[in-house]
Order: sequence, then C-alpha cells, then structure tokens
Amino acid sequence: MKITFMGAARTVSGSCYILEHDGKRFAVDCGLHQGNAEIEKRNLNISAYDPRNIDFILVTHAHIDHSGYLPALVAKGYKNPVYCTAPTRDLMEIMLLDSAHIQEMETEWANRKRLRQGEQPQNPLYGVPDAEASIPLLATVEYAKPFEPMPGMTVTYKNAGHILGSAFIEVEYMEDGKPTKLVFSGDLGRPEQLIVKDPSEVESTDYLFLESTYGNRTHKDEENSLDELAAAIEYSYRNKEKVVIPAFAVERSQQLIYSLFLLDRQGRLPRDMPIYLDSPLAIRATEIFRKHPEFYDKQTQEFIAKGQHPLDLPNLHFTETREQSQAINETRGPAIVISASGMANAGRIKHHLRHNLWRTGASVIFVGWQGVGTPGRKIVNGAKKIKLFGEEVEVNAKIFTINGFSGHGDQNDLMEWLENMRGKPVKIILVHGEAEVQAEFGRHIKERFGFDVHIPEYMEELTLEPGAEMVPLVDMDKARPRVDWEFLLKDADHLYAELMKRLKDVDRKSWVDQADIRDRMLDMNRAMVALITDL
Repeated sequence: MKITFMGAARTVSGSCYILEHDGKRFAVDCGLHQGNAEIEKRNLNISAYDPRNIDFILVTHAHIDHSGYLPALVAKGYKNPVYCTAPTRDLMEIMLLDSAHIQEMETEWANRKRLRQGEQPQNPLYGVPDAEASIPLLATVEYAKPFEPMPGMTVTYKNAGHILGSAFIEVEYMEDGKPTKLVFSGDLGRPEQLIVKDPSEVESTDYLFLESTYGNRTHKDEENSLDELAAAIEYSYRNKEKVVIPAFAVERSQQLIYSLFLLDRQGRLPRDMPIYLDSPLAIRATEIFRKHPEFYDKQTQEFIAKGQHPLDLPNLHFTETREQSQAINETRGPAIVISASGMANAGRIKHHLRHNLWRTGASVIFVGWQGVGTPGRKIVNGAKKIKLFGEEVEVNAKIFTINGFSGHGDQNDLMEWLENMRGKPVKIILVHGEAEVQAEFGRHIKERFGFDVHIPEYMEELTLEPGAEMVPLVDMDKARPRVDWEFLLKDADHLYAELMKRLKDVDRKSWVDQADIRDRMLDMNRAMVALITDL
C-alpha cells in the first residue's frame, strides 16, 4: 500500500490521504486547505490529486477541512462514490453549497481589484454547480457495519464522537498474503461531550493515522467552561453591550446553544438578553441536528424525553437575512451574537467584530482552534488592533478564550484512547496538527507506549508494510513544499516594524503592555523555530 499526504501534514487543514492498492486509488477525506496564504496556495495544486483516477473517497465527517475540496475534484472529473454517514451526508450538502458560494463571492471581490490594477480575472476554485454535482455522489453507510468499496478490502465506520455523524475509519485488506489494518482517526471527540455519544474504542491496528490538534494541551471541564461563559455574559450584560462569539456553523454553534440552555436551567442566563444565531449555515445545520436524534447521547435524549430540547431557548432568534443581521448592530443594548466563521476570517462575524470589538464593555469569546494568520488567532495572541474590511479596529472588548467547548480530544483524551492498544505493535502517523504540537505529542506517545511515531511532510509518500518500517518513496528534500520567502520576509518586516514602534514607548507603558511585548517576541521566536523545523 502506498499513501500520499495531500494535506493535514504538519498543519491543521486540508485533510486528504490518497492510497494506492491492488490497482486502485482511493482517498480518505478531501479537505480544503485553510490558513495563511502559503497554505491556501495548496488548493491550486489540484493536478496532484489526479481526480479522474480516484476510484472512491471515504469521508470521516462534514467539516470543510475534511470535505470541502470535493467540489474541486468533481470540477476536474471525479464522479465516483463518496462514502459517509447519514448526518455527514446531510451536513455536507449544506456546507459544500455554502463553501461554493463563498468561493464565488470572494473571487468576484478579488477580480474587481485585479481589473482595477490591469490584471486578468481568475476563476473560483469551484462554484455552486460543482457543489451541486457533488451531492448525488454521497453514499451513506452505518456505524459498525463493514462494507467492501473494492474487492478484497473491508471498510468499517465507527463513532468518533467529534460532531454528529463523525467517524473514524478502519480499512482492512490482504497484501502479499498478510492481513493489514489501517485506522484513520478523522477528528476524535471528547468523553462526555455535549450532544454526541462518546468515541468508540479501537483495539488494534497495524497503522494508526491519528489527529493531533490539541496534542500538547488539556481542556477545561464543562463546569469551568460554563462558568467562564456565564462570566463573559454577565460582564457585557452589566455594561449593556454585546457578547460576540465567532463559532463554526456545524457542531460548535449547536454546542453553544446547548450550553446556554444549561445556563438558563441554572438561572444564570438573563431572560431579557436576546440570543442571535446569525448564520444561515448554522441555522440549517441546527435543523439537521434536530433531524437525527438517534445519534444523540443519553443526557440529550433524557432532556428531550422531558419535553426540554437543548437546542431550544425562549430568547433564541434565527437571523437568516442580511437585513436581520444588520439590525442586530443597529439595536443598542446587551445581546449574545453567535456567528460564523469560527476563526473570524469570513462571514458575518467580521461585521459584528467591526461594530463591537472597539467597545470597552463588549466581550468576544473564542471557543475553538484559531488557524495561523487568521484574525481570530491574532486577537487571541493579544493584538491591539485588527484590520477588518480595510479598517484598523481597536481591540478594547474583553477577550475570553474557552477551550472547554472544543470538539477535539485533548492530550489526555487521545492518550486514553490509545490505552487499549498498549503493548501491541502499532505504528502511529501523526496528522492534522501543527508541527511543534506534533513533535511534543509524539514524544509523549513514544515515552508512554513505546510506539513508533512518524510525522509526515506535505506531499510525502510512504509505503505501508505490515511488520516493517514505513519506507519513504521520494527524496524528502524535493517533496517539501516551496516556501514563499518574499511573503515571509514582508510579514517579518511588518512584525519587526511594529515591535520597534512599541519598544520606543516601553518606558511609558504599563507592565501589562511590557508583558504583551514579551509574549509577542516569544511568539515570533516560536514561529521561527517552527519554520526552521518544517524546512
């Protein structure tokens, strides 16, 4: 078996692994590359996927970084089955159409600028017709029911506990007379997570492709997270300002509604404070969540049996139209606004931040992972100003980061999931994580379990042999992605100029600001270390 890492290699997006076996080519996931300019350039490398010669695709779950590249493959000739669970199928339909609309709108906006500068317009990566053509290819499967996508290969989907319908995938086949098993974790959830059931266990495998998003940290528990959420709400309610929450439309938005439901039951949610779910995609996703109660965990089903649906709230308003969204910021007074995208790099959330980020009494709550280079990452890292729609906006709102709502398992959760395989021969390939996180997580795995750990590069190729070492098939120096040094140097010049400007006034600054400068210098140092490691 040969595998090529088309994405999610030392980064957290673009999950896609193309495998070749017995004359067939298939993919596990087909995610969109998201993040800084250098990472997003990888979306243009579509010829490397060779879409016409992919025989089938196995999708772990609906998040765009795992499924959002499918229309691009379809646009270039892919027309074979895409296997997924029923909730994933329903969620992919709305998410791919939404992603296609964003691709078209962003390209149209960029083309206006290109034309003004005398440059040729470009086509979007894919459009709505490509997304529409992808939907009929989606073929649903059930948890724990093996099927054969090709002769001699058995695939089994099992509950990953990440979002509704998410799965880890077991692939079993014979090669050279030897049985071989691969497990692709997708994104693994956490025990006792809201709405969905706990992840299923995996007992053995030859190779485990394991996500590592939070492989170097632990999350806060649910009670602490609810306390922090209540504190943020109380802060802005007292100041008669808004609580703005950038949230991914699928899973995170529904978890937040559930959490507000729990606060309401505890009497900690002001009854006169309106709550807006301001994302058409999140609204449609919530309807799909309601459509599949058979995937809910025991606690959620018990609430529903008592006539208390956790996705219902007395003051919850769904704002579908642009006019309804605009009216939120035209209305003074406290409110809770949940809007996409979760990294604040697209969508209506940018408008809400522009209207509220500069207000001292407002609060902004980040409840998910923030990609490198995104506005959300910059705010979380302590930026004093952020550019939104070409305008510099002061960051005066109180910033909260609540990792307890993450749908990803943390280091402890992942290590506990691996516990079932203690003492068994298994090779771990760490994917879907930042390089420095994976290095630390890999050391923990090696020290605790003794497993071999490999961290692949982007576009790296490996052969997978049962009972043997993983063998690189290409010269790794040639396989590394081209670095856009001009882009990096411009970014470094900007950071250096900003740092020098701040240091000129350091004597007149508070210790808090001096700490901010120190943290920024440490961030720059970590970024350089990560870059050197990656190269």
